[in-house]
Amino acid sequence: MFTSESRQVKEKIKLSKSMTIAQFDAGYWYAKEIKAFAKEIGIPSTSRLRKDELEELIKHYLRTNEVKPSARGNLSKDGIKDVEKGLGLNLPIHYYTNDKETKEFIEREALKIAPDHKRKSGARYRLNRWREKQINKGVRITYEDLVLQYIKLNKVKGSFPQAPSGRFVNFLSDFLREEKSATRDEAIHSWNELKKLDLPKNYGAWKDYHKK
Repeated sequence: MFTSESRQVKEKIKLSKSMTIAQFDAGYWYAKEIKAFAKEIGIPSTSRLRKDELEELIKHYLRTNEVKPSARGNLSKDGIKDVEKGLGLNLPIHYYTNDKETKEFIEREALKIAPDHKRKSGARYRLNRWREKQINKGVRITYEDLVLQYIKLNKVKGSFPQAPSGRFVNFLSDFLREEKSATRDEAIHSWNELKKLDLPKNYGAWKDYHKK
């Protein structure tokens, strides 16, 4: 259904210091490529930063030719992990780990406070960004604060705005919403096609390509 005719498409370019923002955005870069390039241009703490954080720092470099360190605090963590201390609501967040035990603790405590609690898609992602923001501002937060914020996020009505870093998830969501009879397998096939094209990685670009 979604097979495309043979078209002349620019070959994917390589990451380079001379590329433009448009060229960077039109490419699909794997995490290992992003980390290697970030390290090459001198961005510090590359191993501790998320792919989307590194992408923003790389784009800043391409715009300004200047290396900017991440604004996220506490990148050089040391000491005992919070989960090793024994998680509790009164425990201040010092060395957070996004592991299974921590996630289960947050879910369990949320249900104790709000028995009608139900997980909402995207809530965990936004909880992690909220936690990072508080730490960056120097706000002292505990695991009780984290659980209460998680409950609040799960009660938000409607869908969360799309996260700019989740291009694959956003593409699938838009594709399946607009292509009424499409299956998930077809959506993934189309995403894999788009990854190879010199185009922005979103459903609109894929749709325009197929209109030609």
